[in-house]
Amino acid sequence: MKAVSSISSVSSLPTTSPYFISQVENQWPQRFALSTKPIHLRHSNGCKVRATLNTNNKSIEIPHQWYNLVADLPIKPPPPLHPKTFEPIKPEDLSPLFPDELIRQEVTTDRFIDIPEEVRDVYKLWRPTPLIRAKRLEKLLDTPARIYYKYEGVSPAGSHKPNSAVPQAWYNLQQGVKNVVTETGAGQWGSALAFACSIFGLGCEVWQVRASYDSKPYRRLMMQTWGAKVHPSPSMLTEAGQRILQNDPTSPGSLGIAISEAVEIAAKNPDTKYCLGSVLNHVLLHQSVIGEECIKQMEAIGETPDVIIGCTGGGSNFAGLSFPFIREKLNKKINPVIRAVEPTACPSLTKGRYTYDYGDTAGLTPLMKMHTLGHDFVPDPIHAGGLRYHGMAPLISHVYELGLMEAISIPQTECFQGAIQFARSEGLIPAPEPTHAIAATIREALHCKETGEAKVILTAMCGHGHFDLPAYEKYLQGNMVDLSFSEEKLKASLANISQVT
Repeated sequence: MKAVSSISSVSSLPTTSPYFISQVENQWPQRFALSTKPIHLRHSNGCKVRATLNTNNKSIEIPHQWYNLVADLPIKPPPPLHPKTFEPIKPEDLSPLFPDELIRQEVTTDRFIDIPEEVRDVYKLWRPTPLIRAKRLEKLLDTPARIYYKYEGVSPAGSHKPNSAVPQAWYNLQQGVKNVVTETGAGQWGSALAFACSIFGLGCEVWQVRASYDSKPYRRLMMQTWGAKVHPSPSMLTEAGQRILQNDPTSPGSLGIAISEAVEIAAKNPDTKYCLGSVLNHVLLHQSVIGEECIKQMEAIGETPDVIIGCTGGGSNFAGLSFPFIREKLNKKINPVIRAVEPTACPSLTKGRYTYDYGDTAGLTPLMKMHTLGHDFVPDPIHAGGLRYHGMAPLISHVYELGLMEAISIPQTECFQGAIQFARSEGLIPAPEPTHAIAATIREALHCKETGEAKVILTAMCGHGHFDLPAYEKYLQGNMVDLSFSEEKLKASLANISQVT
């Protein structure tokens, strides 16, 4: 118990703390440099069109900078709180877990942060990513809507996650860190960090949620191929995991539990830092390359989105696509509907409470103002393992409270039905997570069919499903069922949230 107490005492363990707000926001201005690469807009009918800026015929480039939405919000988000004093967390409290540069990015209110040259060099392996018009899906649905998707599955890890894994690994390397630890749900973040660590020569240890560890063995093998050590979570290797297994030896795990285990290991080892794949401000910042590219791509073809749709678990992919567009919306340049889609089995935005809660199950992290189902909540083992998180990124929660976006939840059978339609028309097999965005896109497109509106729908296709085929097999065999949650279970979980005003 001593080790866990010491972890709480550093308090620091913000697995989900995007905002160490006004008290610390101007402490470390930092900028880094990035260069660029031409991008192509690809239509799903097979023709490839170079996207160009109209007047001077310059090719669209990789963004030079990451974008920080906090700078443009009319009301700044609430800060995370120290779990013992309930005072706003200080940057130095985060030092046991994160390198200095990531702490600076976490607390900054600068609008843009330059991307380091070394990070840009790795980005060039797959960025810029294609914006694709789903013409065949439009034809299948017989809709007047024009559907576009930003496809992040072309990265080495097959998802959007390397957008943050690469800079996180690089900043840790610059500070002399030897090893990093993390959690992963579906395995996309774990494989992305394993890839990034292999590039920069860091040791990597991953706690993978047990339900996904068992159902997605090839994600585990992918991480191991890149040199990572992978453990099922909960495990007997940490005090947090031991407590969970004592109460429930067959626990399927959750992202909140896996976060507790990784944080505990990082806090005990001075040569080890913690990396998080979603939720925190610096993660959402890194993912903004998605939306920044997409704005230029859509401008190049003369399109403006009427509806922007993305799946949400912790929120990194959704924020990456939508936050640059929210900036344009705040500047009154465009006015799209921005819609988050979450699983009905883990509906933090649509069913959760907006309050301070821990980012992990063991209560090792600061208290963060977010939409939460309660840190004790363990979602049913749905196939979209990357969306099984009890809370939402505090910055997304804040944006939702400001009325700048909306949220819905969709059951997994409808999501996989949409995924099959998408795969059989567009050819790409989506990961289970973006099937939620695809299902919502199909709903919107069919609504346009009824009304005759020729809306432009932009959706986030954050990764491929090549390692998720057992889930497709279950759907195709008619064995997939919709999982929800017990209202009693939710009430019990919410009752355990610390009441902080």
